[in-house]
Amino acid sequence: MTERTTVLACIDGSSFTGAVIDYSAWVAYTVNAPLRLLNNIERGRMPSSDLSGSIGLGAREELLDELVELESRRSKILMEQGRIMLTHATERACDFGVAGIESLQQHGDLTDSLIDMEHEIRVLVVGIRGEGHEDREKGIGAQLETIIRALHRPILVVNRPFESAPQRMMLAYDGSEASRKALNMIISSPLYQEMECHVVHVNNNAEEAQALLAQASSELQAAGLQATTETLTGDVVPALLEYQHDHQIELTVMGAFGHNRLRELLFGSLTAKMLVQSKVPLLLLR
Repeated sequence: MTERTTVLACIDGSSFTGAVIDYSAWVAYTVNAPLRLLNNIERGRMPSSDLSGSIGLGAREELLDELVELESRRSKILMEQGRIMLTHATERACDFGVAGIESLQQHGDLTDSLIDMEHEIRVLVVGIRGEGHEDREKGIGAQLETIIRALHRPILVVNRPFESAPQRMMLAYDGSEASRKALNMIISSPLYQEMECHVVHVNNNAEEAQALLAQASSELQAAGLQATTETLTGDVVPALLEYQHDHQIELTVMGAFGHNRLRELLFGSLTAKMLVQSKVPLLLLR
């Protein structure tokens, strides 16, 4: 398989799984790319063999044998559950007309699995929270930060059901390398050709903001695309969220590392706040 051709969707038993399938199938169909559905089974945490000398050697070995057997049974159950999920996911993705769908089941750490496949990933689609973190109603999954830090591929973070193909998208543009990569992606990818494009920049310096937006608008126009540009003022996250709401934005594209006036790094503030507070999916780039 050639590099960066596959739309990869992470499938588990979370409430976001259906949306992950739908968004990934929409992306794969629109960009004419194969879709890979991944069910990753994390290994269970086994107790230490050192039981503090509280039981005898024979009893300890017998207990460890039982734990190994339990883990084996757990793994078989999870594998069967995963196969059922992948079958349903494949059927659901077929409804979007996706031509090539592959299902894959792996064991081990999810981030390690994704790193191994990184060279094949065009877009990674994940839910805002996984099956093990459904109780974090206003938070993000424990592995999401690690995944975003580890991968250098576009990551679409899904936080709501898929109702229809997004019609309006917003690019949070600040002139950084990541946001320029996002701009080039919008120009070159068929995913955004039919969308109403909004390019916004948060900056209280009007002259600086206008220069950045004019440059972005010029590149879009040269590619035959039209975009609404807007300078926003105030705190970055509230300004972006307000614009999202007021203009009925359905997809936000932004760099995962922001070069704003505070030099905030990933999860130093900006990216985490947007992930937690945004009501629409975010496509993150590094």
